[in-house]
Amino acid sequence: MHVTDPHLFADPGGILRGTVTHSSLRDVLADITASDWPADFIAMTGDVIQDDSRAAYDRFRDLIEPLGLPVFCVPGNHDIRELMRDALSTSPFQYCGTLEHDNWLVIGVDSCVRDNAAGYVENTELQRLEEIIAGTDAEHVLVCLHHPPLPTGSKWLDSVGLSNADEFLHRIEETGKVRAAIFGHVHQAFDSRYNSIHIIGTPSTCRQFKKDSDDFALDDNPPAYRRILLHSDGSVQSELIWLPAESK
Repeated sequence: MHVTDPHLFADPGGILRGTVTHSSLRDVLADITASDWPADFIAMTGDVIQDDSRAAYDRFRDLIEPLGLPVFCVPGNHDIRELMRDALSTSPFQYCGTLEHDNWLVIGVDSCVRDNAAGYVENTELQRLEEIIAGTDAEHVLVCLHHPPLPTGSKWLDSVGLSNADEFLHRIEETGKVRAAIFGHVHQAFDSRYNSIHIIGTPSTCRQFKKDSDDFALDDNPPAYRRILLHSDGSVQSELIWLPAESK
């Protein structure tokens, strides 16, 4: 399951752009539970919190732990690395960690820049990624990060995307093993390719941004999450799940 950008507050009644984010994440997780879809883990690609508080991370833990699944986390530009790492580094959580399952390696990458909405993957992080991939026996790799490595078609979002996207994409392609990369940040659906690599973005569990907009704009799409199938031959399938409109 790919779940992203919940933007939680310490106050469970906290509102972001008209949405009570605690309630919308709770509704997404309830839908995941009710669907009985047999997920092996949850990928959370950042912006877990909105208000810079440790208590908001605790709320995230309390909401998601009952699912009984490993939760694979990377930071977003609204996250506080030190707080997030402290709160989400013990079982069932991993912070920018790795997971091997059925000939796949899943690896989390930190794409965040302090005090900047745009992203950048530092060379040390790229080297770490390459070394882990070189050392795995898994044939296929899924990379998780917060920022989109391809243009979205929205000028304002592309101005706060991954600023060294070309280098990032070149280096993951050079490994010969990366089959897909998933991201958050853009609060809208995205599905494209960079040569042989499947690039997938998932809408937020709270409020969404209007697609193909030059300037910041919201749309009326409800909360969402994504089911992703990683096949043994390296192919990837996904299904975007929108909640009913009243769950916004």
